[in-house]
Parts: sequence; C-alpha cells; structure tokens
Amino acid sequence: MNMDMKVGTTLKIKGKIADCADGFVINLGQGTDKVNLHFNPRFDESTVVCNTWDGSSWGQEQRDSHMCFGPGSEVKLLITFENNEFKVKMPDGHQLTFPNRLGHNHLSYLSVQGGFSISSFKLD
Repeated sequence: MNMDMKVGTTLKIKGKIADCADGFVINLGQGTDKVNLHFNPRFDESTVVCNTWDGSSWGQEQRDSHMCFGPGSEVKLLITFENNEFKVKMPDGHQLTFPNRLGHNHLSYLSVQGGFSISSFKLD
C-alpha cells in the first residue's frame, strides 16, 4: 500500500489474526527494496522479530520474547516513527523500540503478510 508517513507520525493499525496463523509481518519503508521496519511476530517461537532490509541483505535481527499475539485475536498496534527509531506499542501496552537503521525521514510503503487482515489504519 502507498502511504505518506513522516517523522513524528503514528500509524494506528487494527486487524484480525487468522485462526490458523503461525505469525504475520508488517513492513514499513520506501518499497520492497528498502524496508526500514520489518515487524514479525512468530507464534511458534513466542518471539517478535524486527529487522531491516536494505535491498540486498537483512540487518541483524532484534528479538523480543514478549508475545501478546495469538491466532484468532483482534489486534491494535501503534507504530510511532521517530527520527532515530520506531516505537511499537503492542495490544497489551508493552512497547518495543527498533532503530531507524536506513535513516529515512519519510516512508511511503506499507505491506502486511501472513495471517493478518487489516480492518483499518490511520496516520496521526
């Protein structure tokens, strides 16, 4: 999806995780070849993995063992885009931070993969 997300903006995403899902992915960046934030809850590992794709290779994974997602659940996420980092507030209030490794100050690309269906999203 195309969007216009600038530094200081918060993306609010609501959706539902499929009953049979083993995880999902939300990517934010400037396209499929420049992903600033790869957010990937993995239910089978009880881990949320964040990473960056620079067009040729993945960065080092950042793993957070706080898992508040599960198959069949309704989800609301808040992703705040700050100059040096992303702050992701999960449904239970837990927050993780991930560095803005690519240094972009404008994001135009959002994609969702896996067992997650967006019901609404909004930029504030």
